[in-house]
Amino acid sequence: MGIRKPDFAGSWYPGREDDCREAIEDYSNVCVKCPPIGEGVLGGIVPHAGWFYSGRVAFNVIKCIKEGSSPDIFVIFGRHLYPGSDNFIMREGSWATPLGELEIAGDLAERLTSEFKFMVETSSRHEQDNTIELQLPFIKYLFPDVKILPLGVPPVVNSIRIGERVAEIAGEIGYKIAVIGSTDLTHYGYNYGYTPKGTGKAAVDWVKNENDKKMVDLMLAMEPEKIITESLMN
Repeated sequence: MGIRKPDFAGSWYPGREDDCREAIEDYSNVCVKCPPIGEGVLGGIVPHAGWFYSGRVAFNVIKCIKEGSSPDIFVIFGRHLYPGSDNFIMREGSWATPLGELEIAGDLAERLTSEFKFMVETSSRHEQDNTIELQLPFIKYLFPDVKILPLGVPPVVNSIRIGERVAEIAGEIGYKIAVIGSTDLTHYGYNYGYTPKGTGKAAVDWVKNENDKKMVDLMLAMEPEKIITESLMN
């Protein structure tokens, strides 16, 4: 089955266990207080830039999930995909982190691959992609015994059904799951060739309070089809 080695440890986030734990403990000490969430929290949205830029936010989200849930499986939706992309999944094995390995939820993966067409990645045959990997040490730190299901689905309506089946199949098997979507929102600046509001404070305000807010509001309203439409407009 094999162990998938991390591709970004030591560059986008610390590669040594001690350094990784130290960074996570620093984030934990400055976490924003979680909203009143009660029992049965199912998931959240996390960014996936290098930890220097977004590690604190991503860890805070996963830490808040821990306050309301004790999942058997963490389902992580990620990857940089477009409408014509394939679906991606890991079906077996484990994924290594500086804090130890996370086992793939093979039975859940098998059920999904029997219903939908996926490109199956393995420990030795996979594309480098930061979106999922950067969340794994946080998950391992907070949920040391949890299994994971890494998924990549494109921004199309059929992907909604895949998400629904993840929840349905997990329930049929008897698993409790938590779900995170790994995404960055507006990529703004000269590096991206995108500066519609120039630079400076006005640009930051537009990104945060107008452009990104549209997507955040749709996420909070649980409007998946509108989220897909909005994502293709930016």
